[in-house]
Amino acid sequence: MHIRPLRDRIIVKRIEAQRTTASGIVIPDSAAEKPEQGEVVAVGPGRRDDKGELIPMEVKAGDLVLFGKYAGQTIKVDGEELLVMREDDVMGVVEREAAALKKAA
Repeated sequence: MHIRPLRDRIIVKRIEAQRTTASGIVIPDSAAEKPEQGEVVAVGPGRRDDKGELIPMEVKAGDLVLFGKYAGQTIKVDGEELLVMREDDVMGVVEREAAALKKAA
């Protein structure tokens, strides 16, 4: 199934957080918090301003984004858990190069 978000909504797939601490302690699933970053799967066309002109979206499919802990509405599509949220709920876009360097460190 394919979902096409409307207006300024986006579909995000959560990226699982690391399950171990820096000292090597494994965090059980029951104690782990839901990740607050994810990959944008689909993007709506944008919202309209007061004059009716389309304001394009700043995020695009494939972007790695940060969002609030309680942002969006959870849905299940083909057994996969996704979030539907407004672009305003996104706090920032993580640059892929910076994310790769952070993982390597």
